[in-house]
Amino acid sequence: MTWDPRTLPDLSGRVYLVTGSNAGLGYFASEQLVRAGAHVLMSARHPNRLSAARAAIRRRLPEAAPDATEPLILDTSNLASVRSAAASVRGKGALDGVLLNAGIVHAPKSRETTIDGHEVVFATNALGHYALAGELLPALAEASGRMVWVGSMSTSLTPYDPVDPQLVDGYSAWRAYVQSKVATTALGFEADRRLRAAGIPVASVVAHPGYSTGGRTAGIVGVNEPSRAKRFRDNLQAAMAQSKEHGAWPLVRALTDPDVEGGEFWGPRTGSRGEPRKQTASKITRDPVVAARLWDVAETATGVRWPFEVAARR
Repeated sequence: MTWDPRTLPDLSGRVYLVTGSNAGLGYFASEQLVRAGAHVLMSARHPNRLSAARAAIRRRLPEAAPDATEPLILDTSNLASVRSAAASVRGKGALDGVLLNAGIVHAPKSRETTIDGHEVVFATNALGHYALAGELLPALAEASGRMVWVGSMSTSLTPYDPVDPQLVDGYSAWRAYVQSKVATTALGFEADRRLRAAGIPVASVVAHPGYSTGGRTAGIVGVNEPSRAKRFRDNLQAAMAQSKEHGAWPLVRALTDPDVEGGEFWGPRTGSRGEPRKQTASKITRDPVVAARLWDVAETATGVRWPFEVAARR
């Protein structure tokens, strides 16, 4: 089918969860899903920021149903928060899809740890989403749904092998970010392999937003309010950068296009910008040995074993 990211298929009756919905890619993915008629569970760590994002959608989409969005407090860096949010979502019934979007892009200059004792970037970007997807697997299986993991161009630029994913030694902000995205992408592909092997009708897909910047994105009160300086800097990169709204296109297509299959990798046409296309992920993220190792790390660190047998009975 021809895919127009500006005019999505009718998603009425579909229910999606988007992590990190209060700003950036998560906000615009949520807005695009609501515009197509979906019911979106918008999640974020901060209640006030989440309220501002939901209010922005109501202002920008006055034709949407009053209950088109629903708030969910979720901090992917905190495993107790992940478990609590997942229990709330499971109680609502079948789930058509989850966009595992929340994350830290600008990592701290020095190593920090979460309340659970994990390096904060790895915990937020990879471990929390591994745990959330596992906890939601029965609800996704009930709807033959889909999970989408958010990767990054950075894994091709510097394809670090996360042999020390918690970066106990040799921490740097860039390494922390890239390794977390290698892990996220590899876990997404490994999830699809394991779901297929278990005969579970849930697809696991990876998508990336290219080079999407706030300074090339429409100003929205409470959601995106870049300074003049940021707008100037980001517009200097117009040849390779795009808005967060356009960066959400591959994520939303990976989540909703019926022709997308598990194990695929989607991103902007040119790599950094443009309409969504199926692409080839970096070699290290497709290595099943690396992925199996990271799966074991995530399972041990979070204490979450994906309920494949339970989901297979749905």
